[in-house]
Amino acid sequence: MVLLGIDYGQRKIGLATAHGRLAEPYKVIRYKAEEEAFRQILRFVDLEKVDKIVVGISEGKSAGEARAFGERLSHAVDVPVAYADETLSTQTAQSLSIEAGIGRAKRKSLEDAFAAAVMLQLFVDENV
Repeated sequence: MVLLGIDYGQRKIGLATAHGRLAEPYKVIRYKAEEEAFRQILRFVDLEKVDKIVVGISEGKSAGEARAFGERLSHAVDVPVAYADETLSTQTAQSLSIEAGIGRAKRKSLEDAFAAAVMLQLFVDENV
């Protein structure tokens, strides 16, 4: 089973994949219009034959925005969209990447993809 994890943000989206039981960061999409982000996500879904998309939901106002994004995305793809708690995933990703010795510039550029991987790994551990 191929999963795509999404860490949603208003200007950038972190993507992570799981082929089986291990999640890994994929890339960060920077966008101005949501259609740009959808186009890149849909291309990846088709290319990698994604079976399920998992959108991370945090707390507060951003939780509603992420859920709304997931709902709009679910109408654009023929793949089920699930939701998972991503509370503190960014902080966890930062700590883990520092421990792994990843340089500051790379950490910053891939921060959202690392956060998506943390969220997706928790989802895999609990659901797959």
